[in-house]
Amino acid sequence: MKKRGIIIVFLLTGLAFAAYSQNAKQMIKAGQKFMAGQKYEAAVEQFTRAIDVDPNIADGYMARAAAYEALLKFNEAHADLEKALVFAPKNAEVLYRLGKMCNLMGRYDEAIVHLNRVTAIDKRHKTVYPEKVITLMGLGRHDQALRTSDTALLLKTDANNLYYRGLVYLKLNNDILAKKELEKSIAKDKNLMAPRIALVDVLIREGKVGEALGQCNTMLSRDDKNTAAYTARSKVYVASMDFPNAINDISKNIVIEPDNPDHYLLRGQYYAQFSQHSNAVNDFSKYITLVPDDYRAYFERAKAYEETMNYDRAIADYQKITELSEFNMEARKQLKEAEERLFELNRETTPPEINLVSPIPSENIINVRGDSNSMLITGKITDRSAVTLRINDEEIQVAQKSGVFEFAANVDVTGLNSIALVATDAYNNIKTMNFELRRTETNAPRITIVAPYASDNNVIYLDNNNQLQSFAGKITDDSRLKEIIVGGVTASYNREALNPTFNAANVDVLNKNKITVVAEDIYGNITETEFTLNRDAANLAQDNPMGKTWAVFIENSDYTTFASLEGPTKDINLMQRALGNYQIHNIIHKTNMTKQEMERFCSSELRDQIRENNGKSLMIWDAGHGKFINDVGYWIPV
Repeated sequence: MKKRGIIIVFLLTGLAFAAYSQNAKQMIKAGQKFMAGQKYEAAVEQFTRAIDVDPNIADGYMARAAAYEALLKFNEAHADLEKALVFAPKNAEVLYRLGKMCNLMGRYDEAIVHLNRVTAIDKRHKTVYPEKVITLMGLGRHDQALRTSDTALLLKTDANNLYYRGLVYLKLNNDILAKKELEKSIAKDKNLMAPRIALVDVLIREGKVGEALGQCNTMLSRDDKNTAAYTARSKVYVASMDFPNAINDISKNIVIEPDNPDHYLLRGQYYAQFSQHSNAVNDFSKYITLVPDDYRAYFERAKAYEETMNYDRAIADYQKITELSEFNMEARKQLKEAEERLFELNRETTPPEINLVSPIPSENIINVRGDSNSMLITGKITDRSAVTLRINDEEIQVAQKSGVFEFAANVDVTGLNSIALVATDAYNNIKTMNFELRRTETNAPRITIVAPYASDNNVIYLDNNNQLQSFAGKITDDSRLKEIIVGGVTASYNREALNPTFNAANVDVLNKNKITVVAEDIYGNITETEFTLNRDAANLAQDNPMGKTWAVFIENSDYTTFASLEGPTKDINLMQRALGNYQIHNIIHKTNMTKQEMERFCSSELRDQIRENNGKSLMIWDAGHGKFINDVGYWIPV
């Protein structure tokens, strides 16, 4: 019973494989119907389904390769034929098809291997020899191609084999025998167009333009959409110097095949020969759009640009040639000749134009920091030809960008009172610019914060706990300011004013105990000052009925003409402790003030700070010598 069960399993498995195979063949059959109706995409879909059902079916790969070939998808077709060869390694038809596909792809070295295997399997294979003729011509082995064509004709004397033999003679530059074989091919099959196309070229070379025209008209009478025939007839017209008709024939080709780049290239060449260079440029440009990597078209267009005197674009095309064909010596030769031609055509007498970007001179004067030994000079030079630049007799590197030459040089100015820039173009036109060097001051800016109040020891007393604070201040400097930054925020100020005031809004002080203020003047002198943020006053309750309250302590003890005092320090400390129970928003502590300092502080500094900080209440405690005169009390400065 066990053995019988095994037999049944094998039988069922065999039936399953038979069913799969049957389904695959049905799908191949359906795909072939699509092929017959030229529905190649649908055919590919059916053949793919067949392969999915039976991945080992060589016919499926062969059939799909034919569909891919019809769709001009040669890489896919080649891959399928190689898979078919895996399942049928000695199948002459598979090898032949693979060799033919390699010819279509220009892979002649690979093609000859496959085609030689075909003849090794079947020496009388009638279609392999014509294909080998194509391969051998592609390899440049024309003598072998001629012998192979003899074998092809022995097996079958048809129009195609006679045509191939004629092509071999053309490759061997034997027009007489080539013409003979081509005429035999035409006699064998009057509907075969290829030998007539080849014969037209032979007749043109013989000067028999009438016969050549007759061959073209015969082809077009049988197929008025034959682009090869129109192309051949256009060549006949060119041989007769009838460029309008030649251009008209290629225009017909473009209507029939608008995406074929070869038509645009040929019509552009005809336009150029007919001296219609603007039209030629348009056609060459269209060809380049379709085939962007063919250097030949750039060369053709460059010549057309030269004829229209558009030299800049011609040079751009010549330069593109060397990018696309770096090791093509012919291209380099053409480029060199063109450059020499254009060099003379572009000869001019206008000197280069130099524009300094940094530093910006004023009336031929350049400012330089008084303590600097070097200076960065950047600028641009405009000229139609290549330029060189020297600064103080030192050659400076320039870089061309969009037709402008840019430079940046760190120039040694030690002990110098002037610099000279000399630009020379390819035609030896010279531009010289001389600049006087003026040494600038080296003093750094001085920073003062006036709101919120800041003490002499760089403590800023904030009067609220807002995350974003505004700061006002003043910069004192011998020069104009280039930039002021407060806590990372760029401040606003009058850039034309000396010693300007500034304002910086929305400075983020959240979780910060310090901020840095940076001031830089136009000569690069920089000051960075760090300020400590004091939030004691901000933390006082906001419902103080006295409003924003400030306390000022003046502690004068070290007198020069009166006895020094020890009490003021103790008195100030007692008062400060006493005020700890009250809502005081800001405390200012001044010590040992002279008469001038006290007058300036009370009459201007304190007044301005109170106003700017919206102070409502002020208490001033003076600890020091005092005197009443006529019922008026006076504080005595140190």
